[in-house]
Parts: sequence; C-alpha cells; structure tokens
Amino acid sequence: MSTIPTLPGITSQMIQTPRIAVHALSSGPADGAAVLFIHGNGSSATFWEETMLALPAGFRAIAPDLRGYGDTEPLPVDATLGLGDMVDDVLAMADALGLTAFHVVGHSMGGGVAMKLAMARPAAVLSLTLVDTVSPYGYSGSKDAAGTPCYDDGAPAGAGSVNPEFVKAMGAQDRGLDNPVSPRNVLRQFYVKPPFLPAREEELLSSMLSLRVGDDWYPGDVAPSPHWPTVAPGAKGIVNAFSRKYFDASGLAEIQPKPPVLWIRGADDTIVANNAFWDIAALGAMGFVPGWPGAEECPPQPMLDQIRAVLERYAANGGSYREEIIADAGHSPFLEKPEQFNGLFHAFLTG
Repeated sequence: MSTIPTLPGITSQMIQTPRIAVHALSSGPADGAAVLFIHGNGSSATFWEETMLALPAGFRAIAPDLRGYGDTEPLPVDATLGLGDMVDDVLAMADALGLTAFHVVGHSMGGGVAMKLAMARPAAVLSLTLVDTVSPYGYSGSKDAAGTPCYDDGAPAGAGSVNPEFVKAMGAQDRGLDNPVSPRNVLRQFYVKPPFLPAREEELLSSMLSLRVGDDWYPGDVAPSPHWPTVAPGAKGIVNAFSRKYFDASGLAEIQPKPPVLWIRGADDTIVANNAFWDIAALGAMGFVPGWPGAEECPPQPMLDQIRAVLERYAANGGSYREEIIADAGHSPFLEKPEQFNGLFHAFLTG
C-alpha cells in the first residue's frame, strides 16, 4: 500500500478517521505496548522503519505519515493552529485503533507535534521521547531562552525564510547531486553528519520528496512585513505552522500527569542548535542574508537553551527528564548511530 518500498516486517495500512485518512506503518505484536513514532519535516514514517523493527519484545510500533507527507490524505495545513491539526490527526488515528495509552516519540518538527500531543492528552502518554526536537517556541523568530518573539508579526520566520531553490528542487522531484541544494544533497549534508550515507538513501529520498509543495503544505504562504527580511509567516502551510507566531509548546511544563521525558540529540546537529544553519537570523549573522538588523534586535534563536529551560520547568513542577547526547551524530542519530540510540531509547522505554 505504501508508495515507498518498506522493510520486511513493516506493515502499511490506511486508517480512516472522522478527520482524515491516515497512512501508517506498523510492526510488532498487535497486543504490544503502543509506541507512536512522529516524523519530522521533509520526511515521513519511512525514516522510522529500522528503529521500529529494533524495538524490544512486547512493543508495537505505529508511525503515521502526517498530513501533507507520505501517503496520508493531503488535507491542507492550517498554520494558525501551530501544528494542532496534525496533533488532532494523530489522536484521531489512535482512537480509530483503540489506543488509550501509548509512548510517543517525535523527531525534529515531530517533536513539536509530540509535545503538543502530550499537552492535549497527557493521561494517555506513557513516556515522551524528543529526538533532535524543534524548540518549544518553534523555529526562528525568537531571541532568548524564554522564547520572546523578535517581532509581533512573527518575522523573521515561516515560509519566507525557506531557500526558494530548495523548494523548487522539491517540487521538481530532483533526485540528483548537481544542484547544491537538491534534496539528496540536503539529506547528506544536514539530515546526517557527513560523510555518513544511509543504507536506504533512495527510500529516504523518496520519503523527503513525498512532501506536498505549495501554499497549503510546504513551505506555506507569505505575509509582508515591515521588519527584516520584509516577510512574515502567512496563515497556511507547514513552516508557518511551527513558526514562533503560531507555535508554542512551553505549556508542556504545566501538564498533569507528567510522563517521563527523554531528550536525545546528535552532538553535531546543525538543524536544531543555538546557531542553527537553517535559522534565518543565524544566516543573517553569518552574512548570507543581507540587511540583518543585529544581535540585539534579531539574534540567532537559542534553540537548545529554550528546550532545556522548558524541560527544567517541567522537572521543577514535578516531572522528570534526561538529556542524552550522541557523539559524532547529526540531526538523525537513530539512523547514524542506531546501536547507541537504541540502547538509550530501549532502556528508557523499559525502565
């Protein structure tokens, strides 16, 4: 059923819900403890297959394609909900499957979905694993550990901050290496730490290219702004949905009950970092985007400081979290260092 070839042991199915038809991959015993795997931006459930198959005995892995990705019904993304439509889609899938309790794992943007899912239904979440997660204050447009917006209109973030050449390459289904910002080059240079090459690069590339391109999906629409770089997030699409204007998951620190949290990341991640290479303010500071107004007005987003500050509040309010850093890994340590990742993840799940 999946349009992308799957590994032996992975089952593909369409799950009809009152909201949306969700495509999901699964593995493990039907009566096992459910683990929901939420993929990041520019990917799909395909990215999780090896991790799903490696779960300890007694666990059931379920990885949906989010709306706009993979083989799930491509309904539009309402950016003003701050990934809320994706949260509701995943919960609708869980309800359709009869799941009342589950572990949740989120990678990158999927970490944002996972945090908001825990906020929406905390009693159902047995544990929360955040893998190289987006900040609780979204991506770009904020300037301190408390997530203070740079500007009221959300600049500089959203669809207008995305490299237009990469968008064109995605839309053209470019599988080559000639274009420096082709999806394959982005996968090799940013999703993982070079010179690592994933064994299933073709399937991962197909997963990236399954992302719908356009105002309703990736990257979204653009609003004019009087602030640098003269554009702000629009009201539609994926990148706008996890901009600071609409996305705020800092309320995670207040939820009750509080499942245990594992924050696990690659030491050399350049996508989520305090000086992330995809943060337009960081690019401005490096001289790649002209007109940058300076560090006082629009500094690079301190993403790691923001994540840690919210998790420290979580712990101060009665919860618990662990931060684990995997050396010599980039944005996808579950692909790059599976033995180390699975050792930490499995100990957390079973502990």
